[in-house]
Amino acid sequence: MKNKSILLFLFLGFFVQAQEKVVINKQEVVRIETELASDKMEGRATFSPGIELASAFIEEEFKKINLAYFDDLTNYRQEFEVKGKAANNVIGILPGKSKPDEYVIFSAHYDHLGMAKDGTDKIYNGANDDASGTTAVITLAKYFKDLGQNERTIIFVAFTGEEIGGFGAKFFSAKMDPNKVVAMFNIEMIGTESKWGENSAYITGFEKTDFGTILQKNLKGTNFKFYQDPYPEQKLFYRSDNARLAAQGVPAHTISTSKMDSEPYYHKVSDEVGVLDLNNMTQIIKAIAISSQSIISGEDTPSRVKN
Repeated sequence: MKNKSILLFLFLGFFVQAQEKVVINKQEVVRIETELASDKMEGRATFSPGIELASAFIEEEFKKINLAYFDDLTNYRQEFEVKGKAANNVIGILPGKSKPDEYVIFSAHYDHLGMAKDGTDKIYNGANDDASGTTAVITLAKYFKDLGQNERTIIFVAFTGEEIGGFGAKFFSAKMDPNKVVAMFNIEMIGTESKWGENSAYITGFEKTDFGTILQKNLKGTNFKFYQDPYPEQKLFYRSDNARLAAQGVPAHTISTSKMDSEPYYHKVSDEVGVLDLNNMTQIIKAIAISSQSIISGEDTPSRVKN
């Protein structure tokens, strides 16, 4: 009991320091989101000039944060080919202090649908899908870098090719040893309120591991709540970039607020920054930061997926 009390005391101290020392502010969330979903990105279609602009922007953000390079890369680009065409994920890491060979992943996809063939507005800006998730990944990278207390290695990755078959996640996952990945926070469409309103989100595959239970425990005392996926018939757990590692037993889950039975802007040119609730989105990113603390610190290890 004495050891457990000491661990709890240390964790609480870590938690308080995290809140006092580091701030996730709305202004930065707005800046990053607005840039990623801007018209000049032309919908960020895989293989397009627009997605090159998006990649360069994310790389520059990782450089400003001073993230380390992943694996044996000499920059932030993890390059590969899809049917003979060049593509790349963007990856940066924060090496763990005491458990560098245990990985926690924060991910989102930065590609979208590109340009429509006709219509007055031809740009699929993809503000919610998934510039919102990519904004969260960049914001969390700065948060944990500034905090400087991660015992486990944190990998921040922006995937390409999700909209055309999950090619970026497939390539990345094939390079990973699943036994070293402790958890994966995949963030997909958090720019609109969930069906429960503000300060809430759901976790796909909630019932498959105790990942969500750990996150909710760390949020005790706040007004934020994570729910089980309310759209089980849509099989969302297997439809995003978490699926490849989840299939190998990794507690890899997607966090989302998208109302998949009624989201009015989903895969439409109207998915623009103006339709997002950026205040609520900022609160969601804060909740992810706080809820992940005990996994980042090495105190908690989520159970594995039983497939």
